[in-house]
Amino acid sequence: MEDTTNLSPKADASLYNGQPSDTGSSCPSAGLTSRTPSISEDTRNGVSVENVLDASKQWFVLRVSYGRIIKAKAFVESKGLECYVPLKYKEIKKQGKKRIISTPLLPSFIFVYATAEQVEALLHDNKVVANESRPLLSYYFDHTIHLQDNPNRNPPLIIRDEAMNNFILLTSIKNPHIIPVTSDNIQFKLGDNVVVTEGEFKGVHGRVARIAGQQRVVVELFDGCLVATAYVPKEAMSKEKSITLLG
Repeated sequence: MEDTTNLSPKADASLYNGQPSDTGSSCPSAGLTSRTPSISEDTRNGVSVENVLDASKQWFVLRVSYGRIIKAKAFVESKGLECYVPLKYKEIKKQGKKRIISTPLLPSFIFVYATAEQVEALLHDNKVVANESRPLLSYYFDHTIHLQDNPNRNPPLIIRDEAMNNFILLTSIKNPHIIPVTSDNIQFKLGDNVVVTEGEFKGVHGRVARIAGQQRVVVELFDGCLVATAYVPKEAMSKEKSITLLG
């Protein structure tokens, strides 16, 4: 975990060099700075988040073995590849002062922006598979479709640029009330498709839901991966006919 009290207000939460460790102690040599081509310098002020598009690269979802997110991120970056590790924030009091600590929002996943060949080479690297009871990294598969040449297998999960931009926009906001959720947390079915039109979540697309007694906007990145904003008042959102971020 990392004290972010002195973080510049200009800095994006996702770009902050947080240092949650596998054991709970700090790990200065392997911070969780997000190195991604998708983040603008100031998403918190409503600036749009757009990828520097590269037709040969895509966002791959990779599974990280338990408690090794820092090692995984450092390894991916050592290969010169872009990756994104969203953080969550919690306000605590320490010596009478309020401080913000950060930990991984989704500790089992890392998002890698690369070509299919680069990801394949990454997963077969000796440092990933050698001398470990569990591989450091592995594919997370898309269970909604099957390979054309093998109907018994699923392809690796790839996130569309638009969906990843939306996810990064939300998770780049340093707000302790942004939370990962499951269908059990949602007190009624996901409602209208909306875009937030004002406030710190401006520009985020998602669906309205009631969670922990509050109206929020839920972003679903892939099946089972849902993240909710903090409370958003009705007047701060606009209904959309449809959104096509998933796919």
